[in-house]
Amino acid sequence: MYELIQVTDRNYYIQSPAKIGLVRLNENDVCLIDSGNDKDAGRKVRQILDANRWHLTAIYNTHSNADHIGGNRYLQGQTGCAVYAPGIECAFTRRPILEPSFLYGGFPCRDLRHKFLMAQESDAKELTPDTVPEGFEIIPLPGHFFDMVGFRTPDNVVYLADCLSSRETLEKYRIGFIYDVEAYIRTLETVCAMEAKMFVPAHAEATEDITELARFNIDQVCAIAAWITDICRVPLSFETILQRLFTDYSLSMNFEQYVLVGSTVRSYLSWLKDQGKIAAVFDQNMLLWQRT
Repeated sequence: MYELIQVTDRNYYIQSPAKIGLVRLNENDVCLIDSGNDKDAGRKVRQILDANRWHLTAIYNTHSNADHIGGNRYLQGQTGCAVYAPGIECAFTRRPILEPSFLYGGFPCRDLRHKFLMAQESDAKELTPDTVPEGFEIIPLPGHFFDMVGFRTPDNVVYLADCLSSRETLEKYRIGFIYDVEAYIRTLETVCAMEAKMFVPAHAEATEDITELARFNIDQVCAIAAWITDICRVPLSFETILQRLFTDYSLSMNFEQYVLVGSTVRSYLSWLKDQGKIAAVFDQNMLLWQRT
């Protein structure tokens, strides 16, 4: 873990729970794409920088989930590097309490205020085209989170953040986190059409051809949507739907999984309702969901 993997002359990634991109800008300067999940990840990154005598100029966050911004504060404090994050993600990066609050839908209890859902604050600025190094392209990748982006570097390496998961992860956990299902599918369709020298997803193996995995992710989303639609053949409350999915997919519920999977299921319900496949019914002061 935290091994530095070179993919082209100037492009690398650090093998970690959420891959960290590293791009050499010249002989001395480098930038990072995300920073890992916590202070310890930041320390390991710093060790790699020091071993190679590299100077960190900036961290470009793809989005604000804690496992992608957790090393920001440590690295910024140690190196003075700039931190950039796109759109709404910038606000979440500056005020990480927003992530567990959003997931829970209210003030998060202590069980949700931990490093896996709430990173330390960092002094982030909004990512814009004029803040990235020359030759970098910002690629909008909405769906997994609000304003998530990826990056294409001058070496034609594409860092894909969390827009897809590995086949093994999906087969084991079935339901990956999604904020906007329609945007997520649209992003994956865009990724299917991409070409690059190398693709580096945060939670799957780097590959020269991403199409098959992107299609598999789309298929999994459609299968989950169909399953939710099927179990709503009778009116069900959100909690009952969530219980059914945890049981049917052999998942184990705890606070963290409740908010992550629960938020995703709410997003599926919104998408299916907007498509006219399910309807919201209020009965005896309860919101129920039913297939149309």
